[in-house]
Amino acid sequence: MTDTTATTPYVPPKVWTWDQASGGRFANINRPIAGATHDKDLPRGKHPMQLYSLGTPNGVKVTIMLEELLALGHTGAEYDAWLIRIIEGEQFSSGFVGVNPNSKIPALLDCSVSEPVRVFESGAILMYLAEKFGVFLPTEPAQRAECLSWLFWQMGSAPFLGGGFGHFYAYAPTKIEYAINRFAMEVKRQMDVLNRRLAESPYVAGEEYTVADIAIWPWYGATAKGLTYEAGEFLNVAEYTHVIRWADEIAKRPAVQRGRMVNRVVGPLDQQLHERHDAGDFDTRTQDKLDPAAGAV
Repeated sequence: MTDTTATTPYVPPKVWTWDQASGGRFANINRPIAGATHDKDLPRGKHPMQLYSLGTPNGVKVTIMLEELLALGHTGAEYDAWLIRIIEGEQFSSGFVGVNPNSKIPALLDCSVSEPVRVFESGAILMYLAEKFGVFLPTEPAQRAECLSWLFWQMGSAPFLGGGFGHFYAYAPTKIEYAINRFAMEVKRQMDVLNRRLAESPYVAGEEYTVADIAIWPWYGATAKGLTYEAGEFLNVAEYTHVIRWADEIAKRPAVQRGRMVNRVVGPLDQQLHERHDAGDFDTRTQDKLDPAAGAV
């Protein structure tokens, strides 16, 4: 691997200042301050749950969770999914910042109560919904601890996969050998952790499908199938056989197949549903794609 960084070593200044764009393809939305950049109210639909998101791995966690809840008959989980185009900076509107001061998708507004409840951070949203509806989160103390441990493992680990490896391997304007090697090593370590765990049990937290699986699958299931950053060969993901088995099994779930379509703006058109405001938005042609034998993430 060739390091294409400048030959003159970078010497950090005593005080960092923001005087140039950084972040590769995301440079136009990166900035060192928080808060809104423009005034705009968020739309509000008719359903109890209002989701403001995009079909990234973090967004997909929540739409899968909501579709799983609906599949179990929890009508209180009916939702409107509004598309937030982060490349265009829509997450910096005053309305979005009011729901999530961190300006990251996904953000959820629970309007089923007299005073709507805002929930941000994907792991917090999963936990909130699991507790609200009493499913996908064990109540027995040891099992609950195992499930939450893996849920928070994902929240702490995925930034190394996305903002670390993904950024430097796929998005950075220059290929930096040290950075790619550093984060590739960590991603492979994480995949090995997950592979060893899934050699012991059918699901991440044990015998039952839980929020831990819902959180981990969009990131690490996609990685195991070679779909993340087009880096499957580079990371030699074929060696993680137990993760692949688990990823394929979860991909067969109809609620998962529906959830991964919502707010999606990339890939085949028949797998994109930019906004979801009714179960009927999954039209007949799309429903035909919910193949129970499907094995791809």
